[in-house]
Amino acid sequence: MKHFLRMLIQVCLYFYCKFLWRCLKFVMRKLTGRCELQRICYNTKPGASRTMKIETSLRDSKSKLLQTSVSVHPDAIEKTIEDIMELKKINPDINPQLGISLQACLLQIVGYRNLIADVEKLRREPYDSDNPQHEEMLLKLWKFLKPNTPLESRISKQWCEIGFQGDDPKTDFRGMGLLGLYNLQYFAERDATAAQQVLSDSLHPKCRDITKEEISKFSKAEWEKKRMDKAIGYSFAIVGINITDLAYNLLISGALKTHFYNIAPEAPTLSHFQQTFCYLMHEFHKFWIEEDPMDIMEFNRVREKFRKRIIKQLQNPDMALCPHFAASEGLINM
Repeated sequence: MKHFLRMLIQVCLYFYCKFLWRCLKFVMRKLTGRCELQRICYNTKPGASRTMKIETSLRDSKSKLLQTSVSVHPDAIEKTIEDIMELKKINPDINPQLGISLQACLLQIVGYRNLIADVEKLRREPYDSDNPQHEEMLLKLWKFLKPNTPLESRISKQWCEIGFQGDDPKTDFRGMGLLGLYNLQYFAERDATAAQQVLSDSLHPKCRDITKEEISKFSKAEWEKKRMDKAIGYSFAIVGINITDLAYNLLISGALKTHFYNIAPEAPTLSHFQQTFCYLMHEFHKFWIEEDPMDIMEFNRVREKFRKRIIKQLQNPDMALCPHFAASEGLINM
């Protein structure tokens, strides 16, 4: 009974707040002579702040036209904006900037939805060793990461040198499908020097410098142990697939909207997603060294702490994880 009453109160509050919000919108339109879309476009700067407000306004509208506008085909955006202007009785000749602003927002909104579909398609496609294209991508990954070391055979323990778990990498791609391979190859190809450096550091880690404040927290025995400890490395390819999973979940949850709406002037693409993966790889690499874990069993703890830090950054509407992306920039000097 208590549960039923609680649910009933929540439902009543929802409809009450919704009614108040519609009343407020009506009053604001009468006072300003502008609809909510106009107020957002004229009073909010371009970027995530504006696009996310437009997206919420369209999605929560009682008009079917506005609700469906966030999922139209990119080619239909221009016609959709004309229909919205007509519905809202807005003269495009008097308000030309509104159409331009709405178009930019809708391109980002629709583009984000399409990007999710593209990424999901790659994630669902399993690695197929009988597919020549898949095999070619895998061999290119080796070539980009180990340009001076020939791969002796397709099935080889050498794969462990770049962070795979066994002699055949195809089994490691099960969780993320082709998406993991696409991201790793993008990183290794587009920024070979940085990728090779991160790979080298993961195989031959060095302890970070310990500050005087940290030294003061250790007992003599702890300090001696810490001083003799070898820094913990990690499996480059496996971590890359794991960071792919992180990037994927940030995308699906909508957390990356802030980032993409700030860096992509129009529709975010797969290249934007892959650049974000590269950024996350760099940042996780630095974060791993800063955390200085005692052993590899702490990976999940470090990853979760890293995930929370990225999500917190993305809660800032002005945040752009890599506004002027250059994969080599920001790589720590090991």
